[in-house]
Amino acid sequence: MKVSCLQENLSRGLSVAGRAVSTRSALPILSHILFATDAGRLRLSSTNLEMGIHCWIGGRVEEDGAIAVPARTIIDLANTFPPDRVDLRQEVRTMTLNVRCGRSEANIKGLDAVDFPPIPTPEEGAADGISIDPETLRTAISQVAFAAATDEARPTLTGVLLRWEATAAGPTLTLAAADGYRLAVRRVLLPESEAARPFSVIVPARTMTEWARICGELVKGRDERPPVHITFTPDGNRILLQAQTPPDAPVPMEVVLVSQLIPGTFPDYQQLIPRDRNTRLIAGTAELLKACQTAHIFARENTNTLLFHIHPGSDLEPGRLVVSATSAETGSDVTELDAAIEGAAVEIAFNVKFILDALGVVNSPQVMMDIISPSSPGVIRPVGGDDFTYVVMPMTLER
Repeated sequence: MKVSCLQENLSRGLSVAGRAVSTRSALPILSHILFATDAGRLRLSSTNLEMGIHCWIGGRVEEDGAIAVPARTIIDLANTFPPDRVDLRQEVRTMTLNVRCGRSEANIKGLDAVDFPPIPTPEEGAADGISIDPETLRTAISQVAFAAATDEARPTLTGVLLRWEATAAGPTLTLAAADGYRLAVRRVLLPESEAARPFSVIVPARTMTEWARICGELVKGRDERPPVHITFTPDGNRILLQAQTPPDAPVPMEVVLVSQLIPGTFPDYQQLIPRDRNTRLIAGTAELLKACQTAHIFARENTNTLLFHIHPGSDLEPGRLVVSATSAETGSDVTELDAAIEGAAVEIAFNVKFILDALGVVNSPQVMMDIISPSSPGVIRPVGGDDFTYVVMPMTLER
């Protein structure tokens, strides 16, 4: 292999490909990144056997070849190089990669590319799939992935449900995640042109989070955003997420993330969303977020317990929401907010972290919460939209 590319292209490509590198595997090659020529471009690949990444960057290919090199070594090396041309040359006899940039030269010991685990590419995947705006997908992932469980006792809850189906409103992609204490659901309407077969799969939450980061890097600051293509391998066991930078991007790049799917059936999340309410409050999102952040300072010393005291208004005064937290060690905090309140007065406790997570991703000036009773789940939605729903279980107060 003999390839030349710009230092910026190599460094950016390695930062993306390095996201799937394994640091704790017993297989040494999983801590490596595969350098391979592919149709006149340089392909950087990595895998931890559950998730794999291909990243294609531009360059001048003089000789084809492939070699796997230690990820940490090549990433650190590329980041120290000046913004100049980087020359990569594979020494087949010694199984090393010679790297030159400016007046610097390094020889990195590598491993044979034939031992690198195979990672599917879109050409090998099923043609049937859907396309979605990368920024829309990134936002949707950020609104649900945090609610996935981290406990492996229930594997299906460690993933994000990805469901595409035809609905009365049009083709809809639904993302959902739950951990037994809360549920986050985001719906995205897709163009009517989408004609893929409906699917419902569970994707590891880590995969979705990494893809959200990659989407952010590819289209950052760009008005033109090529769509993300979502397909599956022919056996239906892996998902392929494919995206690329806009044509005018300073660092052209194409990325494919491949991930194993989690077997099993995701809980019927629609049955977990309460349909009734006895109290509804509407408050400013930023004001409520600030009040909860302040309460968190004291709640973290008391099992993260946050109290909402909801007081309906009258003809003479507006409704009030009192946010409070108490700690025997550090003290207490009380913040009062004006709120539009319908229904009965109620006092309910939540895990402050769960509320902060939801308020941090509600993309609307005002937020709405529906409550049935102090022992029933609360439902949070943005005011003026029904594309995001967050259900959170209350905490039990000791009297």
